[in-house]
Amino acid sequence: MVLAEGLTKRFNGLTAVDGIDFSVEEGELFGFLGPNGAGKTTTMKMIQCVSPKTAGRLEVAGMDVDGHEREIKKLMGVAPQENNLDPDFTPYDNLRVYSRYFDIPRDEAEARIEELLEFMQLQDKRDTNIAKMSGGMKRRLILARALINKPRMLLLDEPTVGLDPQARHLIWDKLKALRAEGITIILTTHYMEEAAHLCDRLVIMNDGKILAQGKPNDLVRNYAGSTVVEVDKSPQVIKCLEEMKAEFEVVGDVVQVFTERPKEVVSTLMDVCRLGKVTARASTLEDVFLKLTGRYLRE
Repeated sequence: MVLAEGLTKRFNGLTAVDGIDFSVEEGELFGFLGPNGAGKTTTMKMIQCVSPKTAGRLEVAGMDVDGHEREIKKLMGVAPQENNLDPDFTPYDNLRVYSRYFDIPRDEAEARIEELLEFMQLQDKRDTNIAKMSGGMKRRLILARALINKPRMLLLDEPTVGLDPQARHLIWDKLKALRAEGITIILTTHYMEEAAHLCDRLVIMNDGKILAQGKPNDLVRNYAGSTVVEVDKSPQVIKCLEEMKAEFEVVGDVVQVFTERPKEVVSTLMDVCRLGKVTARASTLEDVFLKLTGRYLRE
């Protein structure tokens, strides 16, 4: 559905996307992870044909983004991170007006609107003032709007940002239902749990480059091992781990050991190195993310 080779975007001498390669299969739920300024949103905008690429190859549904903008935009739905609903219209009217951009006949549009309001559990809010809707309701309405043209591909920028757990899980359920219908979904997210739960495959970006890509479980296994053993930092701990030739990382006052042999590591730390408090937990996608992109803040 999407093919990128050497995709590059520069702004006034700044390279925002630096020669990246990736592909998205039809019917796949694909994710972009990365800190602020990594190039995720810029990449999404190039796929949407709202920001021209500087160099490289980018095709959507077999069409080059240069010269086929209208055809590509027609087959996709977009849900931006910001709330850009029209506050002067009700949810029903927001969807009705948006349907006109796609020349959807009135009767067909009204039928689709009813289906989408029911799908997003917004039937009882159809005539409500937008300002009186919760954040979760607005996000569901934005997603419904993105589906009004029955897109083959859905692009979502931080689809659940700022939502409570109930609203987030409801949107997750809707996205999984859409994927089951064969819709290709591409999303950006800062929620590691969300990426691990939803994505068939994902890429981790930093400074405009792709650092890693693959299935979430494969990335965790390849970059963080099955288990993280944590122990309080001390010269004795560091010396012991170096003698074990263990792979570890110092995080503040804690040392994290990434391993496929947690019992052996814990046993050595407690019995040989005589350390009292040692904990072990399953590795997560967040461990991979922080290991690859670092722990300092991005503005």
